[in-house]
Amino acid sequence: MSNIIQELKGKINGKGLKIVFPESSDKRILEAAEKLSKEGLLIPIIIGNPKTISKEFDLSMCTIIDPNNCDEYDDMVKLFVARRKGKATVEQAKELILDINYFGTMLVYMGLADGLVSGATRSTGDTVRPALQIIKTKPGISRTFGYFLMVRDEEKYIFADCAINPNPTAEMLAEFAVESAKAAEMFGMTPKVALLSFSTNGSADTEETQKVSLATKLAKEKNSGYQIDGEMQFDAAFMSTVGAKKYPESKVAGQANTFIFPDLNSGNIGYKIAQRLGNFDAMGPVLAGLNSPVNDLSRGCSAEDVYKTAIITASQVLVN
Repeated sequence: MSNIIQELKGKINGKGLKIVFPESSDKRILEAAEKLSKEGLLIPIIIGNPKTISKEFDLSMCTIIDPNNCDEYDDMVKLFVARRKGKATVEQAKELILDINYFGTMLVYMGLADGLVSGATRSTGDTVRPALQIIKTKPGISRTFGYFLMVRDEEKYIFADCAINPNPTAEMLAEFAVESAKAAEMFGMTPKVALLSFSTNGSADTEETQKVSLATKLAKEKNSGYQIDGEMQFDAAFMSTVGAKKYPESKVAGQANTFIFPDLNSGNIGYKIAQRLGNFDAMGPVLAGLNSPVNDLSRGCSAEDVYKTAIITASQVLVN
């Protein structure tokens, strides 16, 4: 297990954080919940009927909640209707709340849980949609996005957005840059954020490069205190010799550890190249920008992936 996960475990251990796992029918979820609860890292809340949940795992230290037999159900319906501000009727709310992801997300919204992990059996949309409708993004954040923590031995980097937004605007990229810097800090990094392009410091002038250049300007105007620069090519961002040659006045060039991709094509391709050719462990996607942490699993995930994602989710609670 990577050092970063061990470090995060130390931060969340004994805090009593509650993380919801809606997919009680999946044994990978139950295996991870058993391990997390026995290690005292957090309190798993498992959504489902206690009579039908597999008895293969010791869930005695977990909380099991059945949506069909829940004292908070009526309150959930009222709060959901109010939260949707006319976009859902009471009847629609009654039906939606019985969906495991909506039910789990409402637990987070109501403060009965601290975060949620789902997606082992459902699509990304099924996990993200309730979060956007109920928990919503933090003030000043227009969109959630997904980053990966890329780890290889002692090396660690943030890659964003690699999961959610196909063609983000300059304003969105600026938000991603600042929020990614915060994520880097959570993992013990001193963030140096590079907004990536096929151009470095105006070496090309196209609509695409102008967007990244504007995003850099907007990110700097946020006065976040983080070192953020761009637009720059990946080699200029990553390699000190290239950075010194192509962008000598930049404090980020050649030293970047947090990379903002200009669109989802490049972000998704980039992290998978690093994962498959560079043998990096890609942890994520971790969703950022929400008022409370909600994270999506791959349907091909292992129980260990669920375990790590839950630890990261709990860590987000402490810094959110």
